[in-house]
Amino acid sequence: MANAPAKIGATPTRTSNAEAGGLAVRIDSVSFSYPHEERAVLSDITLHVVSGERLGILGPNGGGKSTLLKLLLGLLPLQSGMISIFGREPAAARAEGLVGYVAQRPDTELGFPLSVRQVVDLAATWSLPPWRRADAATVGHVDRLMELTGTAAFAERPIGELSGGQFQRVMIARALACKPRLLVLDEPTVGIDALGQSQFAELLASVHREYQLTVVIVSHDLRAIAAGCDRVACLAQRLHSHASPRGLRPGGLTPAVLAELFAHDVAGLSGVAGLSGMHVHAHGPDQACPFDGPGEATVGLTVSGAEIKGEPDAGVGR
Repeated sequence: MANAPAKIGATPTRTSNAEAGGLAVRIDSVSFSYPHEERAVLSDITLHVVSGERLGILGPNGGGKSTLLKLLLGLLPLQSGMISIFGREPAAARAEGLVGYVAQRPDTELGFPLSVRQVVDLAATWSLPPWRRADAATVGHVDRLMELTGTAAFAERPIGELSGGQFQRVMIARALACKPRLLVLDEPTVGIDALGQSQFAELLASVHREYQLTVVIVSHDLRAIAAGCDRVACLAQRLHSHASPRGLRPGGLTPAVLAELFAHDVAGLSGVAGLSGMHVHAHGPDQACPFDGPGEATVGLTVSGAEIKGEPDAGVGR
């Protein structure tokens, strides 16, 4: 049935309870493994997103974010558990235009001989027969989208001639053109400089205020998550945390959570000469790092005030 949530192990039924209860996205007990791989990519993931909420899914490369995103979009078959979007199967929700999707910068789209305006127009009229022209309301909707996203100033420019930040704005306008209720963004700040990331956060906040959308951002970049989300789900095969990203406080993104989440990325440096035997620790912005000192060679990054570092194994701070 088109409106039944995708569920393994039970007979789907038509569901309006998810909408009545205010849930936009419901993911229950989802696990997934690829053929010929011993380790599961996702293990028993349960995640509920309330309508109008902005959720960030944060995790390292290889942590299962892309797989969960594909399951959410109906691009991979469920192996266990249940997923619904506004009470519908993921594929049915997309077919109804309930989901707007902004992929990572796709190079294949840069070669199309289309202007910015044409890209957004095509998305706004996706459900119309080829011979039907857009009505005045649709034209007005596209005009407002381009004004809101700041793309009206280069509306006639070819899509392939845009900067990374400009292209991302066009992709957001295109995703919103079909008037979705859920906006999903995959690594939206990849290839965008610090100024562009700040502008992206402001744009997303404006879009959320105007359209009251449910937003899901998938990223390994903490800045993209913390700048514009109400809650964050930390994913590395399983959910490590599901709380507020605001500040390093109990229930939020604590240093311990970040260290555990990104341990895989730092551990990947262990094969580099001079970095074998590494371990990971984290601390708050006002706490002294026990490994900072003369001659200490450290590898790490600073994220929103919490520091994540890898050091040669000294037997302490684990």
